[in-house]
Amino acid sequence: MSNHVHFVLYGSREDVERFVNGFKGRYSLYLRRKYGTKEFLRRNGLDIKAIAEDEAESLERAMAYVQMNCVAANICLYPGQYPWGTGNSFFQAAGGGKTGHRSLGELSGRERIRLLHSGNAIALPDEWMLSDAGYVLPESYIDVELVETTFRFPRRMQFFLNSSSKARKRLDEENLPAFRDQLILSALPELLQSLFQKPSFGALSVSEQAETLRQIRFRFSAGVHQTARVCGLTYDQAARLLDTA
Repeated sequence: MSNHVHFVLYGSREDVERFVNGFKGRYSLYLRRKYGTKEFLRRNGLDIKAIAEDEAESLERAMAYVQMNCVAANICLYPGQYPWGTGNSFFQAAGGGKTGHRSLGELSGRERIRLLHSGNAIALPDEWMLSDAGYVLPESYIDVELVETTFRFPRRMQFFLNSSSKARKRLDEENLPAFRDQLILSALPELLQSLFQKPSFGALSVSEQAETLRQIRFRFSAGVHQTARVCGLTYDQAARLLDTA
């Protein structure tokens, strides 16, 4: 995105923080050289969320969430249309790869400096591919095989993309609620009692809250925004719960 980035990373928290700080440091150096700004990214927030290995399909949901950011932001219609993302990196048909791109090994040190704005000929693998727009293609440095193995089939990846919280947010913005908030609020105590024998949403465990949100969506055709409102949650809180349901 233009004001934030998302990564799915594997490693310890220290590994992840080291990667993010390195990314911020290199990008800050680029901004300082081009615009003269100093410490531009030093105070930027960092939000790390662990992907639960014992929860089914949690990795698939995280990957889909990241890919659908550009669609939710109304930048493009499909993830594959966003040139800075990874949506066009997976399940490429045989013979349908990108053409006309050069590997970094074909460039001289001077060309690398000019195209990559590196300031010096930084050491990158020669087999990495450079796009026509002058940036390294994501499939050069992401684990394409791991992603494809995780989803197994293109259709299964498409299912997760279409059902991610980012996709649901876009649908919410395009459709009016089927029921008024007051009606759902009046039915909520009875729903909580029948499902969990508990008096309020705040008395529920995290898994029970996730199931309650799922039930509200199913029973009342409620979008994420409306579900969040009637349960007293922010959109992000409701979306995270629904992604675990």
